[in-house]
Amino acid sequence: MLVHLPREQGYGLAPRMRNSPPLAGYGAVSMANALKKAVKTLPAQLCRSLTWDRGKELSDHARFTIESGVKVFFADPRCPWQRGTNENTNGLLRQYFPKGTDLSRWSANEIQAVANALNMRPRKTLGWKTPAEALDQYLKSAQ
Repeated sequence: MLVHLPREQGYGLAPRMRNSPPLAGYGAVSMANALKKAVKTLPAQLCRSLTWDRGKELSDHARFTIESGVKVFFADPRCPWQRGTNENTNGLLRQYFPKGTDLSRWSANEIQAVANALNMRPRKTLGWKTPAEALDQYLKSAQ
């Protein structure tokens, strides 16, 4: 599962990714391709940069940057607070998918339903607005 969050709105995308053979890391090509597809669904002003952890599945970052135009930064090792929104969202996802869950058992529609539920959940950091409301408000103000 891939999670993409515009930090200011906390809106998450969780497209389902199939396991793939290792190539340039552990599924790095599949990860980069899925992420490139995901960022195309959001306005460009929301996708100026990404901060990743140092997982092997992210080793195709250079090609991703060239093809998408999105800059990639890496968090320092053992510093999850540098990706706080993502870490918080991972915790919320664990309410639906406990650690060790085989995500291949879940359909893309089921995973999208979880993403939709989280995007409709009010957040203290957003003044008790939902991520969907915050994103909608941002998009209206950006026009």
